[in-house]
Formats: sequence, structure tokens, C-alpha cells
Amino acid sequence: MTQEQYRLGVDVGGTFTDVSLANELTGDLHHFKTPSTPHDPSEAIENGLKKVIASGFDPAAIAHFGHGTTVATNMIIERKGTLTGLVTTKGFRDVLEIARQQRPHLYDYSIHRPAPLVERWLRLEIAERYTADGDEIIPLDEAAVRAAAAQLRAAGVAAVAVCFVHAYRYHAHEKRAGEILREELPGMPISLSSDVQPEFREFERFSTTVMNAYLTPKMAGYLDRLMHRSRGLGVRAVPHTVHSNGGLMSMEAAKAYPVRTCLSGPAAGVVGAAQVASAAGFLNAVTFDVGGTSTDVSLVLNGRGAYTPLREVAGYPVRCPMVDVHVIGAGGGSIAWVDDAGALKAGPHSAGAVPGPVGYMRGGTEPTITDANLHMGRLNPVALLGGAMPVDRSAATRAITAIADKIGASLDDAAVGIIRIAVANMARAIRSISIERGSDIKDFALVAFGGAGPLHATFVADEVGIPTVLVPVAPGTMCARGVLLSDISRSFVRSHVMALTETSWREVLDHAQAMIVEADMWLISEGVPERLREHVRVIEARYVGQNFEVRVEGDIFEKDAFVRAFYGVNDDVYGYHVEDRAIEIVNVRVEAIGRIAMPLEEPTAVRGTLDEARLGTRTVHMGEENAAWTEAGIYDREKLPVGATIVGPAVIEEPTATTVLPSAWAATVDRWGNLILTRERSDA
Repeated sequence: MTQEQYRLGVDVGGTFTDVSLANELTGDLHHFKTPSTPHDPSEAIENGLKKVIASGFDPAAIAHFGHGTTVATNMIIERKGTLTGLVTTKGFRDVLEIARQQRPHLYDYSIHRPAPLVERWLRLEIAERYTADGDEIIPLDEAAVRAAAAQLRAAGVAAVAVCFVHAYRYHAHEKRAGEILREELPGMPISLSSDVQPEFREFERFSTTVMNAYLTPKMAGYLDRLMHRSRGLGVRAVPHTVHSNGGLMSMEAAKAYPVRTCLSGPAAGVVGAAQVASAAGFLNAVTFDVGGTSTDVSLVLNGRGAYTPLREVAGYPVRCPMVDVHVIGAGGGSIAWVDDAGALKAGPHSAGAVPGPVGYMRGGTEPTITDANLHMGRLNPVALLGGAMPVDRSAATRAITAIADKIGASLDDAAVGIIRIAVANMARAIRSISIERGSDIKDFALVAFGGAGPLHATFVADEVGIPTVLVPVAPGTMCARGVLLSDISRSFVRSHVMALTETSWREVLDHAQAMIVEADMWLISEGVPERLREHVRVIEARYVGQNFEVRVEGDIFEKDAFVRAFYGVNDDVYGYHVEDRAIEIVNVRVEAIGRIAMPLEEPTAVRGTLDEARLGTRTVHMGEENAAWTEAGIYDREKLPVGATIVGPAVIEEPTATTVLPSAWAATVDRWGNLILTRERSDA
């Protein structure tokens, strides 16, 4: 008899840590939630594993362990990385300070860029120089590198970044400097820009490499603690970590390149949501992930999440391929407050996991979005998480009363106001990644997940004009489930800025082939069998004189075919192309993929009737003008059969989330177990 084996997916959020366990033979899924432990996220993962084991699962049967984490992001936001040094080309120590000329808000002089992660006195210059064409005009001063190592050692730095000009292409000096630093500073992590992110544009390359060094020591410590805790519970599988493009990387890779995990958790959610939506027939979707601390939104086009090569994390640019997720400070734990002008606000500050919303009875004193939902009856007034987490609705009401007194409004109006502000902020985030970028989302589905996504989904859909909402199975653990649906992957890139000619095109093909060999060697080192290895080639190009490049994917070997594909991508991105204008190659990429993800399995159909799933009724405030407080049907989602239809007003409860249906909406269960929410009346 074949022994059962399981795949484990974990997502560490700001309020809860979610665990999904999948049977590799049957595809059966099991979901668990536990409060996060911000002081040490590995502790919450250990607590989640204990819940798995207590439910009767053998930890030794866990064959695959993947996790998404916010550790790197939180370190940047809170400036809790490590003391870092920078070794750079003479004359370039202030690249991090000079940055770009753009101001994030042109007329707001109260907004300032964050201070560089490396203080100026720890940014040391070395005589060395290559030209952009590869001519060595100043040899590397090796004695100066050794002197810099001594200076950084005396300063007590715990990590060093090395960023030389033009090292993205000519890296001999940088490699040699790295060797010397490792000799002089044994055991200290050294991040080379030619290794971390070998692309041109100095500021972004410097910023990404410095951030990598800044994160490395503490990220390594976290991963070591995670390994120690999981091994202590009998889990033999070595943890893999989701990186920002939605793929998985090994523990050793995560230790070496922690900067690639800055969007770890949200990226996994987009990967999972895209697959779930595609299976349900929605190739175009907006992912809507609302947790306890933040709302993460992203666009899915033709079944694939949108990607970006560059984004900012807490004001610092990070250049590496990543899922294009827009994050705002609006979650269930977001605190409601009144500003100096007497205006009601919701977020971005959060009560987090500790002390949490007032209604959670963990010491929280400030009213939150969750407290408003508790007062309005939209959340179960007795307990959440399937009864495992008692709540105090009266305490939540008292907290909202304090806000009502401050703004001179009734209790109900204050609660409704908090929710409407949160919904407006969420809708604004969705518009920023869709309508403002030229996507008409009237034919898209809103995929709502996270603990608070389904709670607000219909109200947000009304606000932005999306007619359909999809709520997946166990939405509160969608990011953890997304980990199970993620492949091993890594992006290899080289900058080769040159005009497109027959000669340069042959060079591009040669570079791409060399990178495919490099990518294949990496997949072998990750233990991926040959039958599961894939490579995706990407050439990034632009018109001469343009500032930014576009991505042309696919195995294109003829120059003319590449030009036609380049025109097509420009039509999609910019709405036009120019046939008589010179084209310039910028970067060559190879995406290495190990197809190890578990396929999406259709769940076993629930048997029964709609009446058997009905738990009764509850008075709920739906925020509607003519019938604010109304009797809403309460349903147990886990008992809803395929094809069942519920007409609002209703509340659908399950262990990981709550779905609210106003009177204008109805929900139907599809064959995948998803709730498909549609607006029944446009006049409501």
C-alpha cells in the first residue's frame, strides 16, 4: 500500500499565520490558522505545525514544505536589518543619496525619501574603473579593498555590499573584491551587485544589492530557527521560500538572496488566485487579498499574474522580477481614528496580531475595521475560526462608540463610516492597477480572499463596477494554498545594451544559450529532475531614445520575427509602434522553472441541501439606505452543495473567512467549490 505523503504550504501574515496541507494522492486539503508572532515568525509556524500534528497527521509524511513570509519586508519597513557597509567605485559613494530626480509627490515638501540603508561613513570608495565598453582604465586597488575591510571590521558591520560601475557586464573587479573581502572578513555575508542583480542603471542596482546585504544576517537567522523548529517536530522536508515572482527557492538561495522575498506572501496568493480563477473560467481577474494588516491587489490577464521588474519597498527601489502587487494599509486590524481636523480615518496603522482588534479580547483598545464589522453583525458575534476564537461584540461596540462621540455621529453611522472609508481605499487601490493602466475591468472577476476579503468584496465590487466576485475554497488560507501551487523558479539576467543588428542579434542568441546552460545547472542543484525542467527566454528591448524597455517572450530565433514580436508588445503596452525607428536590446533573461507544483484538484462535491446548510438568521447592518438593519440568512459554507444559490441579504460563514451578501447580490456554488457572487439588481 502506498504511504500517504503531504505537501505543506505556510503563509505568515501580519495577524494570522495560515497553514494548508494537501494529500499528494487524493488532493484533499486541510487548513489551519494560528495567531502570528511578530517577535519571531518562526514561532507561529511552529504553532501551526503543532496544530497539524495534533489533528493526526504524521510530520514525517510531509514531503514538501513551502512558505511565504513577510520577514524581509518588515525588516525594511521597521529599519531592523543589520549594520551594513558598502564598497564602491571612487566617486560613487553618494549614488544611494542622489537617487533619481523624481519626487513621489511633487508639491508636498513634507514628504522625504527614506535615509539610505548604509550611512555615508560606511560607504567606502575604491580606485577601479571599467568603461561601458569593457576597457579597464583603472586597475582594482587591492590594497585599498583590504584597508576598507579593516575599516568595516572596526565599525562592527555585519554585512557588506559591493557595487562597482559597469559591473553588471564587466564584473572581474567586483568578483576579485569579493574574494578579498571574504578573506579579510571570514564568515561575513558579501553581496556583489554582479551576482544579486546584474542589470544596468546604477541607483536601482546599488539599492537592490545594499538591501540584500542589509537583510542577509537576520534572514539567515530566521530561516535557521525555522529549520530547527520544524525538525524538532519531526518534519524532514527542508523549507522552501516563495520569492517575489511567485516561485519557490531553496533555503540556501533565500539566505543568499533575501531581497527576492520582499513580496513573498502576496505573490503566492496571486499565483493561487490566478489558477483558481482560470479553472473557474475567469482568465481576467483582479486579486483582492485582505488580511489583518493590509490589502494586496493585483491584476491577472489571460490567466497569468502581471509582473513588474521594479518596485519600491518602504521607499527603496528593488529591481528584480516580481508579481505586480499593490499594497495598502487597510486590513481587518486597521485602526479607526480621527485626525486633527475632525475627519474620520481608517488605517494605515494596524493593531496587528498583538494586541489586535478590541473584539478579539487580547488587550486591544483602539477600534478597528474588524470591530466595526462585529458591531454591524457581519461577523459572528460569538466566535470566529469555526468557533475556535471567541470574540466580544459588546467590547467592539464600546470601541466604536468612542469614535462616534469624537465625530459627533450615531454609533451605527460611525461603524458604517469606518467600513465605507476602508472600502473606498480598497477601491482606489484596484483602480490604480487596472483602470489607471488602461484595463477595463467591467468583464473581470474580483477574486476575494484573505480573512477579510470576502467580508468586503461585494461592497468593493459595487464601488469599482465589477459585476462578479469569486470567493475560493478556504479563502483565508489562499496564500498558503498558493504556495502549494508554486513551482521552483529563478530569473537569470544579463544587461547587453546595444543596437539591434544582425551581428548583435547573434550575440543575443549566444548569451541566451549560455544563460540556459547556467539556468539548467541551477535547476540540477535544486534537485529538479530533467523532465520537470523548463526555460522561458525573455529579451527586453526599446526604441533608441526611449527610457524603458518592454518584454518579448518566447523562443524567437530570427531577427525579423523578433522585430514583429517587439512591435506587437509595443502595441499592447503603448498602443502603437514605429517601424522605421531603430531598436535597442537592453537585457537578456532566462526564467528557470522546475515544475514541481501540485496540480489544482477538483474537490469532492458536497452532498446535501441548501436547507441543511442554513444555520438561521441574524440581524445585520448592510449599510443600505432603506433597510440598514435587516434579517439576514446565515449559512455554513462547508455544507453548501454544488449548484446551490443563496440570495442576499445573507452571511456565509466558514472557519477561515466570512462572505457578506447585501440584498442586491446572490451566490452560487460552482463545481470547484467556489462561491460565484453576482449582482442581481443594478438599482439596489
